[in-house]
Amino acid sequence: MTEEETTQPTSKSAPANRATDGPFDEAEANPVRPYIDLGGIKILPREGLNLRLEVEEQTKRIVAVGLDYADSSLQVQPFAAPRSLGLWHETRMQLVDQVRQQGGRVEEREGPLGKELLAEVPGPASEGSALHLARFIGVDGPRWFLRGVIGGAAASDPEAAAKVEDLFRSIVVVRGGSPMPPRDLIPLKMPATPGSA
Repeated sequence: MTEEETTQPTSKSAPANRATDGPFDEAEANPVRPYIDLGGIKILPREGLNLRLEVEEQTKRIVAVGLDYADSSLQVQPFAAPRSLGLWHETRMQLVDQVRQQGGRVEEREGPLGKELLAEVPGPASEGSALHLARFIGVDGPRWFLRGVIGGAAASDPEAAAKVEDLFRSIVVVRGGSPMPPRDLIPLKMPATPGSA
């Protein structure tokens, strides 16, 4: 652990240009862009982008949004966060422990969005439990934290990575005004289909 992290483990972790280059807070987003509204986040549609909603079996609530793009996958989750404290430093430490407990390998490195984790995680037994490369990224915003998991080509190929990072940065987080405990998932919803107002 670096000295900086021991002295400021809960400071916010975000690119210096986050407010202008994203991921955006709802108040910073361009209101005329044709976003896909998923409740807690809005996604800017683009050519070749496929969207999947990941649903928890028991509760039937949407727990993550999966984006397939540039031969890669990006899973995103928005969480409520305190106004002055960030969640990414603590979340990274928890992820390191989880990956190691599953028998994977993980290293922290500096990425285009700040600190990130590069991990080799065991796949499902149906795939022979082979190790898959994954990048864990996170950005602390005003009263929210956006976590992403990148798989596929963008985990190792710089060109695909740049496209997926651009996709991540185009996301708008809609925190809402209601009080929420820190680390709670900001509610996600099915997008409205055009014409079904």
